[in-house]
Amino acid sequence: MLSKELVAASTVPLVLSVLADDENYGYALIQQVRELSSGKIEWTEGMLYPVLHWMEEQGMIESEWKAADSGRKRKYYRICREGKKALQEEKEQWMSVHTTLAKLWKVNPNSI
Repeated sequence: MLSKELVAASTVPLVLSVLADDENYGYALIQQVRELSSGKIEWTEGMLYPVLHWMEEQGMIESEWKAADSGRKRKYYRICREGKKALQEEKEQWMSVHTTLAKLWKVNPNSI
């Protein structure tokens, strides 16, 4: 498991990255990130939904209620233009940190 601080710092870029591929609802975001991280990133609904609401207020994402196949309504989120800009900035920042740590640790960044 990752530290709480690292999980918190990575939430926005992870959400934007997932939504850059396609719209999704909150619980599916939790499952997808858990799967992609091999269980190392464990979000709770209580942690994720306030972040999604904040991101929506900031204009990074927008939401829409839709009926799921089960007939139950779900709130689907999708990335907006501002979110795409924010994602590009996040990518640059995270890659700078990643490259710097790889150099310090003397590892090939592509082999991590």
